[in-house]
Amino acid sequence: MSKHGSTRGSGLFSRVEEELLPKPFLRQFTGRQAIRVEDYSDEGQYVLRAELPGIDPTKDVDISVANGTLTMRVERREVKKDVNRSEFRYGTFQRSVQLPRGADEEDVRATYDDGILEVRVGVRDGEEQAPARHIPISRG
Repeated sequence: MSKHGSTRGSGLFSRVEEELLPKPFLRQFTGRQAIRVEDYSDEGQYVLRAELPGIDPTKDVDISVANGTLTMRVERREVKKDVNRSEFRYGTFQRSVQLPRGADEEDVRATYDDGILEVRVGVRDGEEQAPARHIPISRG
């Protein structure tokens, strides 16, 4: 069981999903996220890292924060080639995560390096939530 109380993504469910639901458009019904993330705290900051290989972060990623939620919207564009088989996922993917209490929505930075998007949010003691704003992404 994960730290969030879910057993999804492990054992029988995961195997059935991978074998019986190989088409990406069907995965939306399983609850499995197309954007894999990890998060942790680091010296007064909430850090969210997302695996996003093969994208151009300045064109294909939009990050916003509003009401204590950070949302990433990513588009992976398919390059038309004469391909025998492709297991890549294309299209638009979105992932939202609840920010920790005290997250400063004005203190958000995002970087992209080697296929990993990293978003850092300053954490302070409880103040009101700021209106949504979009976060620019810098390389490396």
